Amino acid sequence: MQRFEYALRATIALVWVLLPTPAWTQEAAPVGAAQPYPRAELLVEPQVVRTGRRDLVILDVRSEADYQRGHVPGAVRVDHDAWKGAFQEGNDAQGWSQRIGGLGIGPQTQVIVYDDAMSKDAARIWWMLRYWGVEKAALIHGGWRGWQASGRTIETKSAAPRAEKFEAVPRRQTLTLTDALRKQVGNPGAAPQIVDARSEAEFCGKDTRSARRSGAMPGAKHLEWSNLIDRKTHRFKPTADLKKLFADAGIDPTKRTVTHCQSGGRSSVMAFGLELMRAGDVSNYYAGWAEWGNSDDTPIVKPPAR
Repeated sequence: MQRFEYALRATIALVWVLLPTPAWTQEAAPVGAAQPYPRAELLVEPQVVRTGRRDLVILDVRSEADYQRGHVPGAVRVDHDAWKGAFQEGNDAQGWSQRIGGLGIGPQTQVIVYDDAMSKDAARIWWMLRYWGVEKAALIHGGWRGWQASGRTIETKSAAPRAEKFEAVPRRQTLTLTDALRKQVGNPGAAPQIVDARSEAEFCGKDTRSARRSGAMPGAKHLEWSNLIDRKTHRFKPTADLKKLFADAGIDPTKRTVTHCQSGGRSSVMAFGLELMRAGDVSNYYAGWAEWGNSDDTPIVKPPAR
């Protein structure tokens, strides 16, 4: 029995040693909030990013001009607006295989993304990567502002990634389309928990944006995306604060949830925040109010301001 226990301990120790080291792990763990995020691996502290590793791709989704002025060493620039327009209804797996593989991302590559827009643009790219099957994707906590505040090195040389073979396989359960949502809204037995990440003015129908019809989906919960972020540091708020925000808005992270905004960016931040808190079933209605509010047969209400 003692020999068996010794062998078992030795085997466990060997497996632990051989486990791959995340590309953002150094000798010391980052100093974070008193209560860690339930899925802390989705946020990477600038201090622990190990630039120069072949198994890591860093994506900069700021403008070309900002990228040229200075970026994280080795970061590859992604044209956020081009990706935004290309996604549509999540088809064209072949095109996305080439687009993602062309950035040097393979099936086992670890990817971290950053922006200077309170994670709104970075979260959209993160969500698209996850939709197309990139499993190891995260955001730099605080984005470009966090990187600068950390005192880490900045470079101006443009990166030239070596293309990798990547097979994009859509995770359809993470994307909700209009036809499916129209059938579910208002049906107590079928409707998911809908989280509207737009502003209160949009939610209440006072700000129409580019839609012919304004308001909200019946039964939708409202929590503006920017409330998840500290505006000064661009970091996500601590775990306790996020729990309270969700609870005060009537949002239950354990329920099947569909997030939406106008066109997929702000709702990606909300989807990220929910996954950060270990929500199990989150889908993004990527077409958002740009499609719902311009359709003639979608149910719409105008809730009072809170």
